[in-house]
Amino acid sequence: MAIWKSNKLPQTAVIKQILKRCSSLGKKQSCNEQGLPLDVPKGHFVVYVGENRGRYIVPISFLNRPEFQSLLHRAEEEFGFDHDMGLTIPCEEVVFRSLTSMLR
Repeated sequence: MAIWKSNKLPQTAVIKQILKRCSSLGKKQSCNEQGLPLDVPKGHFVVYVGENRGRYIVPISFLNRPEFQSLLHRAEEEFGFDHDMGLTIPCEEVVFRSLTSMLR
């Protein structure tokens, strides 16, 4: 019996990459000495949503929710996570706001 090993990174490694990328990338803003945006509270991260790339600050706890993970999978399929534009979620802003209001 052969052991099959996935080429994909473990979920925790992917989440760490996401947080690292979206904590300091995206639209220009004031940053602290570590390069992190000043307007993003501890325990939160920034995503960009929709055609106009609306900026949203969401709690890290959303990363554990299957609904939000579904959005992350769509983002990975459409954009990948290896780009310099911040974490972009491919859905309409009204849908994103509705979903995140249910997750709170």
